[in-house]
Amino acid sequence: MESASADIGGIDVAPVSAWLAANLADSEPPFTFELIAAGGSNLTFRLADSGSRRWALRRPPVGSALATAHDMGREWRIMAALGEAGDVPVPEMVAFCGDHSVNGADFYVMSFVEGRILRDRDSAADMTPEQAEIATQSLLDVQIALHTLDLDEVGLGELGRREDYVGRQLKRWRRQVEAAGVREVPLLIELHERLRAAKPPEAAPAALAHGDYRFDNTVLNDQWEIAAVLDWELCTTGNPIADFAWSLQYWADPGDEMSFLTDPPTLQDCFARRAEVAERYAAQSGFDLSDLGYYAVFSWWKQACIVEGAYARRLKGMSGGMGATGDADGIARRVDDMLAHAADMAAGLL
Repeated sequence: MESASADIGGIDVAPVSAWLAANLADSEPPFTFELIAAGGSNLTFRLADSGSRRWALRRPPVGSALATAHDMGREWRIMAALGEAGDVPVPEMVAFCGDHSVNGADFYVMSFVEGRILRDRDSAADMTPEQAEIATQSLLDVQIALHTLDLDEVGLGELGRREDYVGRQLKRWRRQVEAAGVREVPLLIELHERLRAAKPPEAAPAALAHGDYRFDNTVLNDQWEIAAVLDWELCTTGNPIADFAWSLQYWADPGDEMSFLTDPPTLQDCFARRAEVAERYAAQSGFDLSDLGYYAVFSWWKQACIVEGAYARRLKGMSGGMGATGDADGIARRVDDMLAHAADMAAGLL
């Protein structure tokens, strides 16, 4: 862990430490900060004081930021509202700093939730089928609770527009790619047009869409249930079926040609297969999943847009505070492979 006096990317140690001492009740300076190696967007630090109390500190990536994805105040508001509602487990919100003179950007502090995060196959290697079943059911239960919350009742009714989630997403992510302007990606544009033309009517009421819900954005407790849902930076009001379809692409099956993750935990034999997970979500939520194929294509197209953004940032020398992973050409090839996979899925469908 970095010492309190070390130069840490994303943390101006002296003023941040002074602010923490004034705003974290009963804390014992000096503080230490450790960047948690997960993701390359908003930065999460493990924060500890000399008395071994621990918290998590979140701030935007160093450099450029997307208007909504890196809005710390918005992320704080969502998690604070969910914490009060109690239906979806989130860390406790502790303190928010909107004074940019402290650290150059908004940041907040929340409780550090202990537990297991299933990031890859090794992290699930010791799980029994019974434990995997508990984790799977908990993952579904929490997402369905999220998708059936009364937005107005929990105080998030004005979070965003409720209509045309997919249309808004198609426009947003194409615009992001075009704004980066690093190369021509004709298949991305072609699929955008086909997805726009074939967009199905929304078959479920607008809901809170996490935007990146999966095992490695949750913490499991020692009973293998979800103790906290993390990484709310892409959360918005939207189509719950599209949100579930996105999550489902992380649920890799043995023999899959491609996966969103390079080493998904669900490849372990102890886990149910993706089709069963979809059937259970449909049965529990009561939502009509007849357009799931469309949303799967849309998910792969959107993921390709996101990875294309990572490629653009890599060309500009930015890594969001994390160490560089993979060469730039390899990232571009992955985008192309994702688009080709989406096009194969779209054949006969769009």
